[in-house]
Amino acid sequence: MMLKTLAAAALATSLSLAQLPAQAQAKEQFFPVLVYRTGAYGPNGAPWANGYLDYLKLINANGGINGVKITYEECEFGYATDRGVECYERLKGKGATVFQPLSTGVTFALTEKAPVDKIPLITAGYGRSESQDGGVFTWNFPLIGSYWMAADVLIQHIAKKEGGFDKLKGKKFTLVYHDSPYGKEPIPMLTERSKMHGFDLNLIPVAHPGVEQKSAWLQIRQNRPDYLLLWGWGVMNTAALKEAQATGFPRDKMFGVWWAGAEPDVKDVGDGAKGYNALTMQHGVHPDAKVVQEILNKVHAKGQGTGPKDEVGQVLYMRGLISSMLAVEGVRRAQERYGKGKVMSGEQVRWGLENLALDQKKLDGMGFGGVMRPVSTSCQDHMGSAWARVHTWDGKAWKFSSDWLQADEAILKPMVKQAADKYAAEKKLTRRTPAECQS
Repeated sequence: MMLKTLAAAALATSLSLAQLPAQAQAKEQFFPVLVYRTGAYGPNGAPWANGYLDYLKLINANGGINGVKITYEECEFGYATDRGVECYERLKGKGATVFQPLSTGVTFALTEKAPVDKIPLITAGYGRSESQDGGVFTWNFPLIGSYWMAADVLIQHIAKKEGGFDKLKGKKFTLVYHDSPYGKEPIPMLTERSKMHGFDLNLIPVAHPGVEQKSAWLQIRQNRPDYLLLWGWGVMNTAALKEAQATGFPRDKMFGVWWAGAEPDVKDVGDGAKGYNALTMQHGVHPDAKVVQEILNKVHAKGQGTGPKDEVGQVLYMRGLISSMLAVEGVRRAQERYGKGKVMSGEQVRWGLENLALDQKKLDGMGFGGVMRPVSTSCQDHMGSAWARVHTWDGKAWKFSSDWLQADEAILKPMVKQAADKYAAEKKLTRRTPAECQS
C-alpha cells in the first residue's frame, strides 16, 4: 500500500512538473532564436544568428546572468512571415524570455500577439518605427534604431556634405526599396524631409528577392537622381551595386540603410562598390573590441563557436551580438528589481527593457567600448538611443566616414506619437498612464 501511495505521489509530481513552463522547472532562462540561415537571405541572416548565439555562450561561460544559465533554441523561418509566426507559436510556451523576429513583416504579425502572451519583442534596428512609443506599443522595443531615425540621419548626413539643408532644394533623391513592410518603412520620414527642404523624391520598389532590377535601373538612368538611397536586404544589395557599376551610377552617391551595408553586400563586387556608403547601427567592424576578443578566447578557442571564426567582429555578426546583449541586459536589469539569481518572466523582462541604463562606463566594462553609445530607455521611449554613423566601402573594408549623427527628435517624436495615436485609435487601445508605467 505504501509503495502504491509513493508511486502515485511521484506520478502526480512528474505530471505537475510537465505542465510547468520550462523556466519554472530549472534555473534556466530560455531564449528562442528566430533565424534564417537558408534561402535568398541566408548569407546575411547567418552571421547575425552566429553573433547572437556566441554572446549567449559567452554569458554562460562567465557563469550566466547572475548565476542563471541561458538555454536557447533556433527556429529556421527563411525570412517568410508565415513561418516566422509558426516559430513564435511553437517556442512561446517554453518559457520564452523575449523574441527577436529579425523581420519587419514578422514584427507586424506579432505586434498584437505579444501583449496577449506577455512576451516582449526586441526589434533592434527594424520593425515598426512608431513602436518607439511605449505608451501605445507596450511590448515592442525598437532598441537603438528605427527606420524613421535612419532616414532622418541619412538626409542630415547628405545635407552636411552639400553644405546645408538649403542646398537640397531642387535635388533629386531616389529610394530603391525592398517591396515589403521593411522597405516601405522609411517613406513617411523621407516624404516629410522632402517637403521641408524642397527635394524631389522618387520611389522605386523591387520585388523579392531583388535579383531582377533592370526596370528599376532603367528608371534611374532616365531620372538621373543626385542621390540614391538603398533599402535592400540580401542579394538585392549586391544586385543594386552591380547595376550601378554597369550603368555608371557613382557609388559615392549611393547611401544604404544599415541592412545594406555589410560584408555580404559588397564582397562579390569588390572595387566595383568602392565609395558606396551605408549607415551603421552605431557599430561597424570591430575585430579588436574587448567583447570580441573575449568571445574568441572563451568560446571559439574552446571549439564552441557557432560559425566561422573569421566573421567574428564583422558588421552583421556584431549586430547579432549587440541584439543578444540588449536582451541579456534586459534580464539583468529585471533581476535588480525582482531578484538576482532568479529566472525572469516576460513581464519582468519588459520592465527591465523599459529601464535599461547602459551608460558608457557600463558599456566599457562589458567590452563594448568604442562599439556603441549609451542606451537609456523608459516606459515612454522604447528605443533608447537615436544615434548612428556612416561607413564607406574602400574596395576591401568598411571604414567610418562620419561623426556620430543624432536623429532630429523635433521631427521624429511628433511623427512617432501621431502614428502611435492612429494605431491606438484603430485598435481601440488606451495609452498607458504615468502611474501604470511605475507599476
